[in-house]
Amino acid sequence: MSGLYFLSDLHLGLQEPQAEQEKLRRLEILFTTIRREGEALYLLGDILDYWMEYRHVIPKGFTRFFCMLSGLVESGVKVTWLAGNHDFWLGRFFDDEIGVRTLYGLQEVRHDGKCFLIAHGDGLGAGDHGYKLFARFVRNRFNLGLLTAFHPDLATALMKHFSLLSRKHKPVDMKSEPIRLIEFATSLAREREFDYFVCGHNHAERLQTVHESGSTYVNLGSWIEGRYPYGIYEQGHFRLAGV
Repeated sequence: MSGLYFLSDLHLGLQEPQAEQEKLRRLEILFTTIRREGEALYLLGDILDYWMEYRHVIPKGFTRFFCMLSGLVESGVKVTWLAGNHDFWLGRFFDDEIGVRTLYGLQEVRHDGKCFLIAHGDGLGAGDHGYKLFARFVRNRFNLGLLTAFHPDLATALMKHFSLLSRKHKPVDMKSEPIRLIEFATSLAREREFDYFVCGHNHAERLQTVHESGSTYVNLGSWIEGRYPYGIYEQGHFRLAGV
């Protein structure tokens, strides 16, 4: 059976041009493999470091990536994109123009008799009330409507500013941040059966069993530190790999 592929936290648009071009080069290599061997690709948020959509305007800077994504869809791969805390509102462009299904929050996927719970990871678990309030504000349709009333250059600048605020909100000690998501997955495993809880958000790559039933926590890491990790489920097993 064809494989499922998982990506998170590319943060396209964040870094210097050389680093951005290297990300795209690695993506081309990975997408070639997915076209040949994959059934579906799940993008688990913060793929773009910022995003603002208009009815008739598409912000520049991501054209090459969009073409790559469109080619993947046209090859028959099913692509699903969950919003993160940087690409927090995806609008209709990806669904209507590229054929990518966009979703929000925690989602359930069943494949090969396995249950996958997938999410970006932001706002899950106890605490973090400041971020949860921020997310409700920036995803409010009225507030989004106000932003689209601005000139695209100004609104895009505001999106970059919101992205910066989201990054500054993260704990200074990122070594302790993964605990929150692991604890959430562990608590969830006590309440419902699942095989894999797959997320990103805290940039801490990990694959760890969290319950005696075999429920497993998977964090996909990030692409901003010179590593290019992704997750793959095939032939009954989930593993983390790199491009």
